Amino acid sequence: MSEQETGGDGLAELEALPGGARAALEAVLMVIDEPATAEELAAGLNVTVAVVEDLLEGLRQEYSGYTVKAPGRDADDLHTDASASAAPRGFELRNVAGGWRIYSRADFADVVGRFVLEGQTARLTQAALETMAVIAYRQPVSRVRVSAIRGVNVDSVVRTLVQRGLIEDSGTDPESGAILYRTTSYFLERMGIGSVAELPQLSPHLPGLEGIEEFFDAERM
Repeated sequence: MSEQETGGDGLAELEALPGGARAALEAVLMVIDEPATAEELAAGLNVTVAVVEDLLEGLRQEYSGYTVKAPGRDADDLHTDASASAAPRGFELRNVAGGWRIYSRADFADVVGRFVLEGQTARLTQAALETMAVIAYRQPVSRVRVSAIRGVNVDSVVRTLVQRGLIEDSGTDPESGAILYRTTSYFLERMGIGSVAELPQLSPHLPGLEGIEEFFDAERM
């Protein structure tokens, strides 16, 4: 069996550390500021993707309070620690926006929100939220078109959303040359979804939208 198939010298080196490869992966997950794929984590730790995927699943289960050996797994699998359940942690490991990252558990969103946001003014304004929604559902879209849909000038709001890393330049409109905007992976991360296809459908909540596409086409700049 080749070094690549077994994880190479990297796995042996990690296992010599306190907590082994599992703890090493956990340490990396604690410091990354954006989701990382299993391939990226494997490259950074110098082990195979299969090893990382096994460790990720073990950590995900552990954080959720499950340490029971999964059916079909060998007793010496890397992520198998015990045959009992434990209390879930205040954080969880999620696969979001194409990669893995540790997040505070959704059940504690109100508690965390009060702690982090109390007294701060960094929240998005209503105007920014409305503009963000238009871009998310109509992307790629120009500022002029967003302004037409909202009925107000959105230049400053768009600049704010770009600065926050929620939207980005997506090229130019072939007809008008206007800059087009789309949502970023950071937006997906903050929303807790893997792609814009997972955004809630609006049509069930907005009756009487027959001909809406014609309206958008008429407003297209």
